[in-house]
Amino acid sequence: MWGIENYPITRTVDNHIAKLRQKIEASPSDPEHIITVHRIGYKFAS
Repeated sequence: MWGIENYPITRTVDNHIAKLRQKIEASPSDPEHIITVHRIGYKFAS
């Protein structure tokens, strides 16, 4: 009846990335290590 969703409806990954940024970034709002790649995901820059 409801069908299968083809995309995630939760923000689980985003929430985990935010927590990681708070722990490892000097400025989580302007990250240098965990970079958002729009429409792709995230990348780790060392």
